[in-house]
Amino acid sequence: MQAPSPAPHSARDVLTPDALAMLQAIEAAGSFAAAARALGLVPSALTYRVRQIEDALDVLLYDRSSRQARLTAAGAELLREGQRLLGEIDAVARRVQRVATGWESQFTVAVDGIIHRPTLMELCESFFTLGAPTRLKLRDETLMGTLEALTSGQADLAIGVVLEAGDIGTGNVGLQSKPLGQVEFIYAVAPHHPLATAPEPLTDVMLLQHRAVAVADSSSQGQGLTVGLLAGQDVLTVGTMQAKLDAQLRGLGGGFLPECNARPYIEAGRLVVKQIERSRRVVRTSYVWRGNSAPGQAPGQGAGRALQWWLQQLESPTTRAALLGPLQR
Repeated sequence: MQAPSPAPHSARDVLTPDALAMLQAIEAAGSFAAAARALGLVPSALTYRVRQIEDALDVLLYDRSSRQARLTAAGAELLREGQRLLGEIDAVARRVQRVATGWESQFTVAVDGIIHRPTLMELCESFFTLGAPTRLKLRDETLMGTLEALTSGQADLAIGVVLEAGDIGTGNVGLQSKPLGQVEFIYAVAPHHPLATAPEPLTDVMLLQHRAVAVADSSSQGQGLTVGLLAGQDVLTVGTMQAKLDAQLRGLGGGFLPECNARPYIEAGRLVVKQIERSRRVVRTSYVWRGNSAPGQAPGQGAGRALQWWLQQLESPTTRAALLGPLQR
């Protein structure tokens, strides 16, 4: 009785790191015989392994008409991809070894639209100089969405949480927060907007006659938060604070802007501040993270090293003030 023939090898069976390294050795040596000597194999064993790969892929990797190990187009592509894959395997090994030192594999920061992006990028730049194995991810959020990204597990740190957008302490066990700073909102329009020359203070009746520009709440739950809008008012809704600023500079509507963000354009004559009947809006902001520190511990102590680093930076009053600085355009 004849024994059944062995099942053919699949691509996954033969495209192992050792096999890819073997192809690199053949390319470096220039011939099968020289590569076999370098690898401590007999030439027939090396040839057999190459045939296994060719059979599994159903391609020819080498031109057999030459005494040299000349790659076909398919072989050259496999060698290029093999070098890349081996590099990634080495990188993964290094990352795993370094993550064992206490660094998070990924660290996500939810950032509200009022946060000064250049300052945030400077913090990211400083973080990368640590050479940490942590992959950094930033999420642009607005109002309730900033805190929601943290409570839903999609972020590890939330910067610029507007306290009027939600009570951090209620129903959010395990969250900790610290004040980031206060942001004063002013009502501003472009110089060519009809309200720019209207008598002050502007009443709600006057505001209702003109379109407002608002940033959409990025919360995915419920209706989100609406700030500074009047019932029945025409509204242009945009996705970011920068887009809101752009719309108001173009005269597409009026609305409240963080004073620190609007100041450069006010001084340049591109925005006009208008007094309104309603009281001045001052918003308190915080940064929030998950975790409980024992009494006497520093913020984030016992947490991952990336969170500890970010919290250390936010302890600086200068850093907190800069994060609430003006938008750049």
